[in-house]
Amino acid sequence: MTPEPAPPRQSGISLWARIRVATRLLIELRKPDFQAAGTFVRMRYGGQAWPLRWCRFIGWALRQIWVVIPDALRDLHIPRGVSRTPMWLLADNPLANHPWREHPQQTLPARADTVVIGAGFTGAALAYHWGQHRPDGRSLVILEMDDPASGSSGRNEGLVVMGRYFMMVRETVRQNLDRVRPDLTGPERLRLAEQFADRYCRAAYRNADLIEETIRRESFECDYARAGWVQRRGAAEQEALSESVRLATTSGHADWTSIAPEEVLTRTGMRVQHNAGFSVAAASWHPAKWVWCLLENALQNGGVQLFTRTRVKGLTDTGDDYRVETSRGTVAARHVVLATESYTPALQGAFHDAILPIQEQAASGEGGPAAMRPHVGISGAWWFAGRYGQRVLFGSGGSRVRDNEAGRNRPSRFLTKFIGGEMKASYGPYQLELQNEWSGTVGYTPDEFPIVGRCDEKRRYIIAGMCGSGSGVSFNAARCVVNRILGRDDEIDDYPAEYFSPRRLLDPSNHRWPDLELESEDQTNA
Repeated sequence: MTPEPAPPRQSGISLWARIRVATRLLIELRKPDFQAAGTFVRMRYGGQAWPLRWCRFIGWALRQIWVVIPDALRDLHIPRGVSRTPMWLLADNPLANHPWREHPQQTLPARADTVVIGAGFTGAALAYHWGQHRPDGRSLVILEMDDPASGSSGRNEGLVVMGRYFMMVRETVRQNLDRVRPDLTGPERLRLAEQFADRYCRAAYRNADLIEETIRRESFECDYARAGWVQRRGAAEQEALSESVRLATTSGHADWTSIAPEEVLTRTGMRVQHNAGFSVAAASWHPAKWVWCLLENALQNGGVQLFTRTRVKGLTDTGDDYRVETSRGTVAARHVVLATESYTPALQGAFHDAILPIQEQAASGEGGPAAMRPHVGISGAWWFAGRYGQRVLFGSGGSRVRDNEAGRNRPSRFLTKFIGGEMKASYGPYQLELQNEWSGTVGYTPDEFPIVGRCDEKRRYIIAGMCGSGSGVSFNAARCVVNRILGRDDEIDDYPAEYFSPRRLLDPSNHRWPDLELESEDQTNA
């Protein structure tokens, strides 16, 4: 394949322009910027001595402020009054202020069989699966403090991900096992981590297929297109990439593969010098429309009620029931499901340090790199992007925030400009008019492995800790939790307690860990 010609170089930037940009960047720095800086230093320079890592970071930051960002701002135009409304929430929300908009005198029911707290990916999926079974005489009530998809479900990258690839899951779980399972040998902890990775990937693969099947069967209009997700890798990462692909293949989870620079260019329009990781079956969609479609379907099927702009203020175990206290009254429930992800620790203090709210951010605007292909997910070392019609969305991860700061919308302008420079390095000059800029929080667990199941000895359930991969976990996990509540055992359950129970994090010494399995013949030979 003949490479495309390099874009033309632009003329230089005056000294005064550089001074003006650098001054403005320094004035705009806020607390999230310093939090993100700490995370960046740990990830990029973590293997070096403390003084050296910060010296190197200061050198990197000065280059960004004086060279990279001033150059990027010739391509990224930032007008006054950029909206903080996420791109996905610009569309009219059909369930805004439901049911109060049409029925202002409506009241909460005194009791329900099951109360779900949260109406994002997870809460909407729980409602959908409940509506599919329509259990006689059993009701499900969803309580949402804002409007459906107003949290991380409406503020994300717009991808249906396969979750995390096998090697990535194995390594994060193994590091945690080193702390909580000192009774095992090193090889035994590695083997157990591989079992966790296998369970995760199996569940995530089924999740992605279930989403596609549901969209087709229900004719949901949510802009779904399955074109994969390309993740850039540098020269120093090639050996790890090869090993991750080998492990994916030998473990039977071959969604994760490697593609050459020529194929990266064809699929994404991005120029790279080395092989990139490629998640074959990932897809793009409109995440908020997915949530709205699920909820509308559930409400039509019956047995489901949705109450928006109803903040849950407390949750108490009263013995036979749970007492759910809200800003609009109290509901007694036989079962409760926490679909609150990064908001969970603020509501249930036991999850402090078990679910960590991590702030991420994104921005969007008209234009962007002309070569950027639509529908495919694109990730660089520190950024992600995607083209959706005439708009380009781009963003970056961030740092942990306090429990009571979950969901805050305080994007970093420095990060937006930094990502603009990263995009230019991969695509060359472009023109983009920034229109929207926002932030949100996702929930991470210490081992970066989700929790799905009961969080007490009775009937309180949780689906959380999805580490920014909510679209890769929530739909299948909700199916399994609904089946457990309804006593259905005729379907596959992909989230066994020994792997996914919250007790793994809350009380690891008393958690019933899975037995070590014998390695398969393929893994032994590998």
